[in-house]
Amino acid sequence: MNDASTPAQAPARKAATDLFQHHDHFLVDELLTEEHKLIRDTARKYVSKHLKPIIEDAFEKAEFHPEIIPGLAEIGAFGPIIPQEYGGMGLDQISYGLIMQEIERCDSGLRSLCSVQGSLVMYPIWKYGSEEQKKKWLPDMAQGRKIGCFGLTEPNFGSNPGGMVTTFKDAGDHYVLNGAKMWISNAPMADVAVVWAKAENTEGRIHGLLVERGMEGFTTPTTHGKLSLRASPTGELVFDNVKVPKANLLPNKSGLGAPLGCLDSARFGIAWGTLGVAMECYDTALRYAKQRVQFDKPIAAFQLTQKKLAEMITEITKAQLLTWRLGVLRNEGRATTAQISMAKRNNVALAQNIAREARQILGGMGITNEYPIMRHMMNLESVVTYEGTHDIHLLITGAEVTGIPAFK
Repeated sequence: MNDASTPAQAPARKAATDLFQHHDHFLVDELLTEEHKLIRDTARKYVSKHLKPIIEDAFEKAEFHPEIIPGLAEIGAFGPIIPQEYGGMGLDQISYGLIMQEIERCDSGLRSLCSVQGSLVMYPIWKYGSEEQKKKWLPDMAQGRKIGCFGLTEPNFGSNPGGMVTTFKDAGDHYVLNGAKMWISNAPMADVAVVWAKAENTEGRIHGLLVERGMEGFTTPTTHGKLSLRASPTGELVFDNVKVPKANLLPNKSGLGAPLGCLDSARFGIAWGTLGVAMECYDTALRYAKQRVQFDKPIAAFQLTQKKLAEMITEITKAQLLTWRLGVLRNEGRATTAQISMAKRNNVALAQNIAREARQILGGMGITNEYPIMRHMMNLESVVTYEGTHDIHLLITGAEVTGIPAFK
Protein backbone atom coordinates (compact mmCIF):
# COMPACT_ATOMS: atom_id res chain seq x y z
CA MET A 1 0.00 0.00 0.00
CA ASN A 2 1.07 3.54 -0.70
CA ASP A 3 2.58 5.27 2.36
CA ALA A 4 -0.08 7.97 1.95
CA SER A 5 -2.67 5.44 2.98
CA THR A 6 -1.85 4.24 6.46
CA PRO A 7 -4.62 4.84 9.00
CA ALA A 8 -2.28 6.73 11.33
CA GLN A 9 -1.51 9.32 8.67
CA ALA A 10 -4.94 9.58 7.07
CA PRO A 11 -7.44 12.28 8.04
CA ALA A 12 -9.83 11.11 10.71
CA ARG A 13 -13.16 9.97 9.37
CA LYS A 14 -16.06 12.14 10.54
CA ALA A 15 -19.27 10.72 11.92
CA ALA A 16 -21.56 9.34 9.22
CA THR A 17 -24.16 11.97 9.99
CA ASP A 18 -21.67 14.72 9.11
CA LEU A 19 -20.25 13.27 5.91
CA PHE A 20 -22.33 14.74 3.13
CA GLN A 21 -22.47 18.30 1.87
CA HIS A 22 -24.77 19.19 -1.00
CA HIS A 23 -22.95 20.12 -4.20
CA ASP A 24 -25.07 22.12 -6.62
CA HIS A 25 -22.72 23.82 -9.05
CA PHE A 26 -25.44 25.03 -11.44
CA LEU A 27 -28.11 25.87 -8.83
CA VAL A 28 -30.28 22.94 -9.89
CA ASP A 29 -32.09 23.24 -6.56
CA GLU A 30 -33.82 26.29 -7.99
CA LEU A 31 -35.58 23.94 -10.41
CA LEU A 32 -37.10 22.01 -7.50
CA THR A 33 -40.23 22.93 -5.59
CA GLU A 34 -40.19 23.46 -1.84
CA GLU A 35 -42.00 20.13 -1.49
CA HIS A 36 -39.27 18.39 -3.49
CA LYS A 37 -36.58 19.81 -1.22
CA LEU A 38 -38.49 18.90 1.92
CA ILE A 39 -38.93 15.30 0.71
CA ARG A 40 -35.25 15.03 -0.23
CA ASP A 41 -34.02 16.54 3.03
CA THR A 42 -36.30 14.28 5.08
CA ALA A 43 -34.90 11.23 3.30
CA ARG A 44 -31.35 12.57 3.70
CA LYS A 45 -31.74 12.98 7.45
CA TYR A 46 -33.21 9.50 7.84
CA VAL A 47 -30.41 7.94 5.79
CA SER A 48 -27.71 9.77 7.75
CA LYS A 49 -29.16 8.87 11.13
CA HIS A 50 -30.36 5.31 10.61
CA LEU A 51 -28.72 3.74 7.55
CA LYS A 52 -25.17 5.07 7.30
CA PRO A 53 -24.18 3.92 10.81
CA ILE A 54 -25.05 0.28 10.03
CA ILE A 55 -24.28 -0.10 6.32
CA GLU A 56 -20.57 -0.94 6.42
CA ASP A 57 -21.09 -3.72 8.95
CA ALA A 58 -24.12 -5.04 7.05
CA PHE A 59 -22.17 -5.09 3.79
CA GLU A 60 -19.13 -6.79 5.34
CA LYS A 61 -21.28 -9.49 6.95
CA ALA A 62 -23.61 -9.79 3.94
CA GLU A 63 -26.60 -9.17 6.19
CA PHE A 64 -29.87 -7.37 5.62
CA HIS A 65 -31.42 -5.59 8.59
CA PRO A 66 -35.24 -5.90 8.35
CA GLU A 67 -35.66 -3.41 11.19
CA ILE A 68 -34.98 -0.59 8.72
CA ILE A 69 -38.15 -1.36 6.73
CA PRO A 70 -40.64 0.67 8.83
CA GLY A 71 -38.41 3.76 8.65
CA LEU A 72 -38.07 3.46 4.89
CA ALA A 73 -41.85 3.21 4.63
CA GLU A 74 -42.20 6.32 6.78
CA ILE A 75 -40.13 8.45 4.38
CA GLY A 76 -42.16 7.19 1.42
CA ALA A 77 -39.50 4.92 -0.07
CA PHE A 78 -42.03 2.22 -1.01
CA GLY A 79 -44.14 3.29 -3.96
CA PRO A 80 -44.13 7.05 -3.43
CA ILE A 81 -46.02 7.63 -6.69
CA ILE A 82 -48.83 5.21 -5.73
CA PRO A 83 -52.08 7.15 -5.08
CA GLN A 84 -53.07 7.80 -1.49
CA GLU A 85 -56.26 5.78 -1.90
CA TYR A 86 -54.07 2.67 -2.09
CA GLY A 87 -51.80 3.66 0.78
CA GLY A 88 -49.13 5.49 -1.23
CA MET A 89 -48.07 9.11 -0.94
CA GLY A 90 -49.26 10.26 -4.36
CA LEU A 91 -45.98 12.06 -5.06
CA ASP A 92 -44.60 13.06 -8.44
CA GLN A 93 -41.74 11.44 -10.33
CA ILE A 94 -39.09 13.91 -9.22
CA SER A 95 -39.95 13.25 -5.58
CA TYR A 96 -39.56 9.53 -6.24
CA GLY A 97 -36.19 10.15 -7.85
CA LEU A 98 -34.93 12.32 -5.00
CA ILE A 99 -35.81 9.65 -2.43
CA MET A 100 -33.91 7.05 -4.46
CA GLN A 101 -30.98 9.46 -4.77
CA GLU A 102 -30.68 9.80 -1.01
CA ILE A 103 -31.05 6.08 -0.29
CA GLU A 104 -28.49 5.05 -2.90
CA ARG A 105 -26.08 7.68 -1.64
CA CYS A 106 -25.90 5.28 1.27
CA ASP A 107 -26.02 1.97 -0.61
CA SER A 108 -27.22 0.60 -3.95
CA GLY A 109 -28.54 -2.56 -2.31
CA LEU A 110 -30.87 -0.58 -0.07
CA ARG A 111 -32.12 1.41 -3.04
CA SER A 112 -32.69 -1.89 -4.85
CA LEU A 113 -34.94 -3.02 -2.01
CA CYS A 114 -37.01 0.13 -2.41
CA SER A 115 -37.16 0.37 -6.19
CA VAL A 116 -38.06 -3.31 -6.55
CA GLN A 117 -40.83 -2.87 -4.00
CA GLY A 118 -42.18 0.33 -5.55
CA SER A 119 -41.46 0.12 -9.27
CA LEU A 120 -41.40 -3.59 -9.97
CA VAL A 121 -44.10 -4.90 -7.64
CA MET A 122 -46.42 -2.10 -6.50
CA TYR A 123 -46.33 -0.40 -9.90
CA PRO A 124 -47.58 -3.40 -11.94
CA ILE A 125 -50.23 -4.20 -9.33
CA TRP A 126 -51.40 -0.58 -9.54
CA LYS A 127 -51.20 -0.32 -13.35
CA TYR A 128 -52.14 -3.83 -14.43
CA GLY A 129 -53.94 -5.32 -11.43
CA SER A 130 -57.58 -5.70 -10.48
CA GLU A 131 -59.20 -3.51 -7.85
CA GLU A 132 -59.16 -6.48 -5.46
CA GLN A 133 -55.44 -7.02 -6.02
CA LYS A 134 -54.70 -3.34 -5.41
CA LYS A 135 -56.63 -3.26 -2.14
CA LYS A 136 -55.13 -6.53 -0.95
CA TRP A 137 -51.48 -5.69 -1.53
CA LEU A 138 -50.73 -2.00 -2.01
CA PRO A 139 -51.54 -0.53 1.42
CA ASP A 140 -49.53 -3.20 3.24
CA MET A 141 -46.63 -2.84 0.81
CA ALA A 142 -46.56 0.95 1.14
CA GLN A 143 -46.17 0.50 4.91
CA GLY A 144 -43.55 -2.23 4.53
CA ARG A 145 -45.78 -4.83 6.15
CA LYS A 146 -45.48 -6.92 2.98
CA ILE A 147 -42.41 -7.16 0.74
CA GLY A 148 -42.43 -8.09 -2.93
CA CYS A 149 -40.04 -9.22 -5.66
CA PHE A 150 -40.09 -9.25 -9.46
CA GLY A 151 -39.49 -12.42 -11.44
CA LEU A 152 -38.40 -11.79 -15.01
CA THR A 153 -34.75 -12.82 -15.46
CA GLU A 154 -34.08 -16.52 -15.94
CA PRO A 155 -30.85 -18.56 -15.80
CA ASN A 156 -30.62 -18.58 -19.59
CA PHE A 157 -32.52 -15.40 -20.46
CA GLY A 158 -31.34 -12.01 -19.18
CA SER A 159 -31.00 -9.42 -21.94
CA ASN A 160 -33.55 -11.39 -24.00
CA PRO A 161 -36.46 -11.78 -21.56
CA GLY A 162 -38.83 -12.67 -24.38
CA GLY A 163 -37.05 -16.03 -24.63
CA MET A 164 -38.21 -17.07 -21.16
CA VAL A 165 -39.18 -20.71 -20.62
CA THR A 166 -41.22 -20.30 -17.42
CA THR A 167 -44.78 -21.26 -18.34
CA PHE A 168 -48.22 -21.70 -16.85
CA LYS A 169 -51.25 -23.64 -18.05
CA ASP A 170 -54.96 -23.50 -17.34
CA ALA A 171 -56.03 -26.28 -14.98
CA GLY A 172 -59.69 -25.40 -14.50
CA ASP A 173 -60.09 -23.25 -11.40
CA HIS A 174 -56.37 -22.41 -11.18
CA TYR A 175 -53.14 -22.19 -13.17
CA VAL A 176 -50.15 -24.49 -12.86
CA LEU A 177 -46.81 -22.66 -12.98
CA ASN A 178 -43.41 -24.21 -13.76
CA GLY A 179 -39.95 -22.71 -14.25
CA ALA A 180 -37.34 -20.65 -12.43
CA LYS A 181 -36.12 -17.08 -12.11
CA MET A 182 -32.62 -15.95 -11.09
CA TRP A 183 -30.87 -12.91 -9.58
CA ILE A 184 -34.05 -11.74 -7.86
CA SER A 185 -33.68 -8.92 -5.33
CA ASN A 186 -35.84 -9.36 -2.20
CA ALA A 187 -36.64 -12.99 -3.11
CA PRO A 188 -35.56 -14.60 0.18
CA MET A 189 -37.92 -12.44 2.25
CA ALA A 190 -40.69 -11.63 -0.26
CA ASP A 191 -44.31 -12.23 0.65
CA VAL A 192 -45.35 -12.03 -3.00
CA ALA A 193 -43.59 -12.31 -6.36
CA VAL A 194 -44.79 -10.67 -9.56
CA VAL A 195 -43.81 -13.46 -11.93
CA TRP A 196 -43.78 -13.13 -15.71
CA ALA A 197 -44.49 -16.35 -17.54
CA LYS A 198 -45.75 -17.59 -20.90
CA ALA A 199 -49.27 -18.98 -21.10
CA GLU A 200 -49.25 -22.37 -22.79
CA ASN A 201 -52.81 -22.01 -24.06
CA THR A 202 -52.39 -18.55 -25.66
CA GLU A 203 -49.44 -19.29 -27.93
CA GLY A 204 -46.89 -18.21 -25.37
CA ARG A 205 -48.15 -14.71 -24.57
CA ILE A 206 -46.49 -13.29 -21.45
CA HIS A 207 -48.64 -12.56 -18.40
CA GLY A 208 -47.99 -11.46 -14.84
CA LEU A 209 -48.96 -13.70 -11.93
CA LEU A 210 -48.95 -12.91 -8.20
CA VAL A 211 -47.26 -15.89 -6.58
CA GLU A 212 -47.55 -15.87 -2.80
CA ARG A 213 -45.16 -17.31 -0.24
CA GLY A 214 -46.54 -20.55 1.12
CA MET A 215 -47.94 -21.80 -2.16
CA GLU A 216 -46.96 -25.43 -2.51
CA GLY A 217 -44.03 -25.94 -4.89
CA PHE A 218 -42.81 -22.32 -4.62
CA THR A 219 -39.34 -21.88 -3.10
CA THR A 220 -36.88 -18.96 -2.90
CA PRO A 221 -33.32 -20.22 -2.33
CA THR A 222 -30.86 -17.51 -1.30
CA THR A 223 -27.96 -16.56 -3.59
CA HIS A 224 -24.66 -16.79 -1.69
CA GLY A 225 -21.13 -15.65 -2.49
CA LYS A 226 -22.03 -12.19 -3.77
CA LEU A 227 -19.26 -9.60 -3.74
CA SER A 228 -21.72 -6.84 -4.65
CA LEU A 229 -25.05 -5.66 -3.16
CA ARG A 230 -24.14 -7.62 -0.06
CA ALA A 231 -26.55 -5.70 2.19
CA SER A 232 -29.46 -6.62 -0.10
CA PRO A 233 -31.10 -10.07 -0.10
CA THR A 234 -30.93 -11.88 -3.46
CA GLY A 235 -32.27 -15.26 -4.44
CA GLU A 236 -33.99 -17.46 -6.97
CA LEU A 237 -37.65 -18.20 -7.59
CA VAL A 238 -38.39 -21.86 -8.30
CA PHE A 239 -41.83 -23.06 -9.41
CA ASP A 240 -42.59 -26.78 -9.32
CA ASN A 241 -46.21 -27.30 -10.36
CA VAL A 242 -47.32 -24.30 -8.30
CA LYS A 243 -51.09 -23.89 -8.19
CA VAL A 244 -51.87 -20.19 -8.68
CA PRO A 245 -55.48 -19.01 -8.26
CA LYS A 246 -56.92 -17.41 -11.38
CA ALA A 247 -57.65 -14.31 -9.28
CA ASN A 248 -53.86 -13.82 -9.05
CA LEU A 249 -53.41 -13.11 -12.77
CA LEU A 250 -52.76 -9.41 -13.52
CA PRO A 251 -55.73 -8.80 -15.87
CA ASN A 252 -55.13 -5.41 -17.44
CA LYS A 253 -51.99 -5.88 -19.54
CA SER A 254 -50.08 -8.76 -21.12
CA GLY A 255 -47.19 -9.17 -23.51
CA LEU A 256 -43.53 -8.26 -23.05
CA GLY A 257 -44.46 -4.58 -22.86
CA ALA A 258 -45.99 -5.16 -19.43
CA PRO A 259 -42.76 -6.04 -17.56
CA LEU A 260 -40.79 -3.58 -19.67
CA GLY A 261 -43.11 -0.80 -18.52
CA CYS A 262 -42.21 -1.69 -14.93
CA LEU A 263 -38.53 -1.58 -15.82
CA ASP A 264 -38.95 1.95 -17.20
CA SER A 265 -40.05 3.07 -13.75
CA ALA A 266 -37.24 1.19 -12.00
CA ARG A 267 -34.56 2.43 -14.41
CA PHE A 268 -35.72 5.98 -13.80
CA GLY A 269 -35.09 5.39 -10.10
CA ILE A 270 -31.65 3.95 -10.86
CA ALA A 271 -30.71 7.05 -12.83
CA TRP A 272 -31.43 9.20 -9.77
CA GLY A 273 -29.93 6.71 -7.34
CA THR A 274 -26.58 6.35 -9.05
CA LEU A 275 -26.37 10.13 -9.26
CA GLY A 276 -26.50 9.95 -5.47
CA VAL A 277 -23.57 7.52 -5.48
CA ALA A 278 -21.55 9.90 -7.64
CA MET A 279 -22.33 12.81 -5.31
CA GLU A 280 -21.32 10.81 -2.24
CA CYS A 281 -18.01 9.66 -3.73
CA TYR A 282 -17.19 13.17 -4.92
CA ASP A 283 -18.01 14.67 -1.54
CA THR A 284 -15.87 12.10 0.24
CA ALA A 285 -12.91 12.70 -2.10
CA LEU A 286 -13.18 16.49 -1.87
CA ARG A 287 -13.20 16.47 1.93
CA TYR A 288 -10.28 14.05 2.05
CA ALA A 289 -8.24 16.03 -0.48
CA LYS A 290 -8.61 19.20 1.61
CA GLN A 291 -7.45 17.44 4.77
CA ARG A 292 -4.75 15.11 3.48
CA VAL A 293 -1.33 16.79 3.55
CA GLN A 294 1.61 15.70 1.40
CA PHE A 295 4.71 17.72 0.51
CA ASP A 296 3.61 20.33 3.10
CA LYS A 297 0.22 21.14 1.54
CA PRO A 298 -3.19 19.53 1.08
CA ILE A 299 -3.35 17.24 -1.91
CA ALA A 300 -6.30 19.35 -3.11
CA ALA A 301 -3.68 21.99 -4.00
CA PHE A 302 -2.11 19.77 -6.67
CA GLN A 303 -3.16 20.18 -10.29
CA LEU A 304 -3.88 16.50 -10.93
CA THR A 305 -6.16 16.27 -7.89
CA GLN A 306 -7.99 19.42 -8.98
CA LYS A 307 -8.37 17.94 -12.46
CA LYS A 308 -10.05 14.87 -10.99
CA LEU A 309 -12.36 16.91 -8.78
CA ALA A 310 -13.25 19.36 -11.55
CA GLU A 311 -14.14 16.54 -13.93
CA MET A 312 -16.23 14.87 -11.23
CA ILE A 313 -18.36 17.92 -10.48
CA THR A 314 -18.76 18.63 -14.20
CA GLU A 315 -20.17 15.16 -14.84
CA ILE A 316 -22.38 15.34 -11.75
CA THR A 317 -23.78 18.68 -12.90
CA LYS A 318 -24.58 17.33 -16.36
CA ALA A 319 -26.27 14.31 -14.81
CA GLN A 320 -28.30 16.49 -12.43
CA LEU A 321 -29.69 18.44 -15.37
CA LEU A 322 -30.33 15.31 -17.45
CA THR A 323 -32.10 13.57 -14.59
CA TRP A 324 -34.19 16.58 -13.60
CA ARG A 325 -35.36 17.04 -17.19
CA LEU A 326 -36.24 13.35 -17.40
CA GLY A 327 -38.30 13.76 -14.24
CA VAL A 328 -40.21 16.65 -15.79
CA LEU A 329 -40.92 14.55 -18.88
CA ARG A 330 -42.07 11.65 -16.71
CA ASN A 331 -44.42 13.97 -14.83
CA GLU A 332 -45.86 15.10 -18.16
CA GLY A 333 -46.20 11.54 -19.44
CA ARG A 334 -43.80 12.28 -22.30
CA ALA A 335 -40.63 10.39 -21.31
CA THR A 336 -39.75 7.57 -23.69
CA THR A 337 -38.15 4.24 -22.91
CA ALA A 338 -35.09 5.33 -24.89
CA GLN A 339 -34.71 8.52 -22.83
CA ILE A 340 -34.92 6.55 -19.58
CA SER A 341 -32.45 4.04 -20.97
CA MET A 342 -29.96 6.79 -21.84
CA ALA A 343 -30.17 8.29 -18.35
CA LYS A 344 -29.72 4.92 -16.63
CA ARG A 345 -26.66 4.04 -18.73
CA ASN A 346 -25.10 7.49 -18.45
CA ASN A 347 -25.52 7.89 -14.72
CA VAL A 348 -24.33 4.40 -13.81
CA ALA A 349 -21.23 4.84 -15.96
CA LEU A 350 -20.40 8.27 -14.55
CA ALA A 351 -20.88 6.95 -11.00
CA GLN A 352 -18.42 4.15 -11.76
CA ASN A 353 -15.85 6.58 -13.15
CA ILE A 354 -16.23 9.02 -10.26
CA ALA A 355 -15.94 6.21 -7.70
CA ARG A 356 -12.71 5.02 -9.30
CA GLU A 357 -11.21 8.50 -9.41
CA ALA A 358 -12.29 9.16 -5.82
CA ARG A 359 -10.67 5.90 -4.74
CA GLN A 360 -7.37 7.10 -6.22
CA ILE A 361 -7.57 10.41 -4.37
CA LEU A 362 -7.95 8.50 -1.11
CA GLY A 363 -5.01 6.26 -1.86
CA GLY A 364 -4.99 3.05 0.17
CA MET A 365 -7.62 4.40 2.53
CA GLY A 366 -10.01 4.22 -0.39
CA ILE A 367 -10.08 0.42 -0.26
CA THR A 368 -11.04 0.28 3.42
CA ASN A 369 -14.50 0.49 4.90
CA GLU A 370 -13.47 3.59 6.78
CA TYR A 371 -14.87 5.25 3.66
CA PRO A 372 -17.76 4.14 1.41
CA ILE A 373 -16.03 4.32 -1.96
CA MET A 374 -14.91 0.73 -2.50
CA ARG A 375 -18.31 -0.54 -1.38
CA HIS A 376 -19.97 1.73 -3.93
CA MET A 377 -17.57 0.50 -6.62
CA MET A 378 -18.49 -3.11 -5.88
CA ASN A 379 -22.21 -2.35 -5.82
CA LEU A 380 -22.06 -0.52 -9.13
CA GLU A 381 -20.70 -3.65 -10.79
CA SER A 382 -24.19 -5.07 -10.31
CA VAL A 383 -26.07 -1.88 -11.14
CA VAL A 384 -24.28 -1.51 -14.47
CA THR A 385 -25.56 -4.96 -15.43
CA TYR A 386 -29.04 -5.33 -13.99
CA GLU A 387 -32.24 -3.94 -15.50
CA GLY A 388 -30.45 -3.67 -18.83
CA THR A 389 -26.69 -3.93 -19.24
CA HIS A 390 -24.56 -0.95 -20.24
CA ASP A 391 -24.19 -2.38 -23.76
CA ILE A 392 -27.89 -3.13 -24.23
CA HIS A 393 -28.81 0.41 -23.18
CA LEU A 394 -26.24 1.68 -25.65
CA LEU A 395 -27.95 -0.34 -28.38
CA ILE A 396 -31.36 1.01 -27.34
CA THR A 397 -30.02 4.50 -27.98
CA GLY A 398 -28.48 3.28 -31.21
CA ALA A 399 -31.81 1.86 -32.36
CA GLU A 400 -33.51 5.14 -31.45
CA VAL A 401 -31.18 7.31 -33.51
CA THR A 402 -30.79 4.98 -36.51
CA GLY A 403 -34.16 3.28 -36.58
CA ILE A 404 -32.34 -0.06 -36.85
CA PRO A 405 -32.48 -2.39 -33.79
CA ALA A 406 -29.10 -4.16 -33.62
CA PHE A 407 -30.21 -6.69 -31.00
CA LYS A 408 -32.88 -8.38 -33.10
